[in-house]
Amino acid sequence: MKFLSTFLVVLLLVSAFPDTTVAQKTVGKWSLGLRGGINTLFNDFNKRKIGPGAELNLRYGISPGFLFGFSGGYEELKAKQEPPLGFLTYDYVKLHSVPISLNAWFHLAPGSVVSPYIYLGGGLLFYQRREGSGNFLPDDNFQTSYVIPMGIGLETFTSKKVSVSVDLGYRVSDDKLDAYEYENSDSYLSAKFGMNFYLGSGSQDDDDEDGLTNGEELRLGTNPEAPDTDGDRLKDGEETKRYLTNPLNSDTDDDGIFDGDEVFRDKTDPAKSDTDGDGLLDGDELRKSMTDPLKPDTDGDGLVDGDEVLKHSTDPLKVDTDGDGLSDFDEIKKLYSNPGMVDTDGDGLMDGDEVKFHMTNPIEADTDGGTIPDGVEVARKTNPHDPKDDVPGGFVLEKGKSVVLQGVTFESGSARLRRESEEILERAYNALAANPEVMIEIAGYTDNTGSRAVNDRLSKKRAEAVKTWLVRRGIGSRRMTAVGFGMSDPIAPNDAPEGRAENRRIEFHVLK
Repeated sequence: MKFLSTFLVVLLLVSAFPDTTVAQKTVGKWSLGLRGGINTLFNDFNKRKIGPGAELNLRYGISPGFLFGFSGGYEELKAKQEPPLGFLTYDYVKLHSVPISLNAWFHLAPGSVVSPYIYLGGGLLFYQRREGSGNFLPDDNFQTSYVIPMGIGLETFTSKKVSVSVDLGYRVSDDKLDAYEYENSDSYLSAKFGMNFYLGSGSQDDDDEDGLTNGEELRLGTNPEAPDTDGDRLKDGEETKRYLTNPLNSDTDDDGIFDGDEVFRDKTDPAKSDTDGDGLLDGDELRKSMTDPLKPDTDGDGLVDGDEVLKHSTDPLKVDTDGDGLSDFDEIKKLYSNPGMVDTDGDGLMDGDEVKFHMTNPIEADTDGGTIPDGVEVARKTNPHDPKDDVPGGFVLEKGKSVVLQGVTFESGSARLRRESEEILERAYNALAANPEVMIEIAGYTDNTGSRAVNDRLSKKRAEAVKTWLVRRGIGSRRMTAVGFGMSDPIAPNDAPEGRAENRRIEFHVLK
């Protein structure tokens, strides 16, 4: 009973300190067990004695509940006879024995933290019979007998690779161990405690606890000893079974963002390169356009972010990219104006002002077709919708060309403009106002009446008079130079009054 009590105490100690995070996983694994303990021999002697024993096991997990393997070890078996009997020539026996057997272990609760098991086997017992007292030594040579091991025990894992086991076993042999054949076969009872070291990984194990068995990881090509093979902060099992991403590629959808960052930080879909379907990669939205990868229209202007960036070149973060008072959507889809230009038609009016205040066409510089741009008409307070108030016959100012201002006349021998010159000067003003980039030379000419010197001075004064009139109307003085050419370059003969009248003229020479 003392023997059984000791066994139960050891059993309780083993089951009191298991690693509850590790379940038994033995399929496809080899394990090497080293155990030691005590035994007692049952034979024809009447006094039981305790002897030491050690055992080595080599097992392989065939199924979750079944292991098969080899056992071998050493047992010192002892017994005593009190008082000596007549037919016994000695009163004490000691055996040095080496049992070797093939065994099967059956776990009754495979996968549990503490698993009970039974085992059964068969093999050979090599022994040397020794005597500790008396004069008779039966045999100093090793002999052979059969042995049938059986027993019960418990195994619990203390880590993924190591388990502790304790068992109570019974070994049956023939009746020759003590040199006497009498009634029953000789046998011995043993209690052993030891450790099992599991080698390699079983196909059903999940060594790295990533949610995939080792067999699944082998098929996928992932690392069964690293829970996150590609280093993207997602476990391989989560990638395969939950997010449907590639555990071998840290950026499954090739959008420039690690799968883990998409899941935990950005809340985007790691299996879709364009989560919101706006035509932009999630990575480009976060790093380049700074748009929201979860909203196809970040600024809410009615245009998807991808069209704004790739097609229209507008700002997907601004409803009104050019700040002209019109939304990008209205300019592109309704008005057909340029959402990147404040003044699409270049008439001097913002597109928004044309639509909201002047009711003019933002893509047509001269809405009423009267030759005067809308901006000029608004500035001089004429109606940009009425061509009748535009001055007819506008000038065409082209670089390198000259325009004669027919109708500009002066008092005889003077630089004073006559009243009838107002109409042509107004047309000249409108042409210059509509072309703010143009620079001109105002050239004055006379007929051949009088001296050259007098005519040179008079022609320049008349050119300056025209410049002064235009400056007063709002044309910048730096855009104009006044030059007098006198009687030079006549355009008609000076021998008749009509020809001399044509030669007394003002011309615009377009410089730029």
